[in-house]
Amino acid sequence: MKKKNVGAVLAIAVILVYLLLPLAVSIIYSLFSNWTQVIPRGFTVENYVELFTNPDFLASLGRTLVLCIFPIICTIVIVLLALFVTTIFFPKLEKYVQVICMIPYTIQGVILSVSILSVYINNPTFLSERLVMLFGAYCVIILPYIYQGIRNGMRAVNMPMLLEAAEMLGASRLYAFFRVIVPNILSAIIVSSLLAVGIIFGDYVLVRNLAGSSFPNVQIFLYQTMKSDSMKASAVFVVIMAMTFLIAAIVLFLKSRDGHERSKRKVKE
Repeated sequence: MKKKNVGAVLAIAVILVYLLLPLAVSIIYSLFSNWTQVIPRGFTVENYVELFTNPDFLASLGRTLVLCIFPIICTIVIVLLALFVTTIFFPKLEKYVQVICMIPYTIQGVILSVSILSVYINNPTFLSERLVMLFGAYCVIILPYIYQGIRNGMRAVNMPMLLEAAEMLGASRLYAFFRVIVPNILSAIIVSSLLAVGIIFGDYVLVRNLAGSSFPNVQIFLYQTMKSDSMKASAVFVVIMAMTFLIAAIVLFLKSRDGHERSKRKVKE
């Protein structure tokens, strides 16, 4: 039994080293001014100082956050209303809604961006605007993650039973949904939103094809920096990874807290 445990620990350690080695090398590379030999020389944090005093980098971070906020809010509202209608009025249609929401899993970013451009680029309405197409594309690619998280949250709180209880107290279904159900699944919504933030934060293909250089996000800034200064590009990569790890840590914390709350409820029941 102990030999199996030692083997499992060694396997996990090898996998962690394999996964974290590129990040460790990038961190080391960004903290030195010269690495042409085996050992790097000239320790410096100048790359990070220049990044956080560079208005272009800060602006790219701000644009990335804007690209995250609007598609996520729009997708959450659409999914909430769709699940409310299908769960309460048309439960037989829920499986079809699920299939539709899972389709974006199979769509590659290049295919999606080219398809959107071919359909909407000559549209006389506002749909031909580059940012509108980009927001719509992000709504599509994050749809499966938002849908699955909200759907699991609704099933965990037994939404039909809560709505029936609220109706018995005189509340309408729609009012009860937003005042009772949504607060109870708020942790699931937050977790799904943070996963979507991670996806949008790491996107390069869609924003490059749909918005071009008119709305450069942090990934485009990284690509442009790589062509001029590889050490500064490593610093940009480290900052992006740090923010991704922070998002992942928040997701794990919220999931663990939600699990503890559910276990406490079961114990009380």
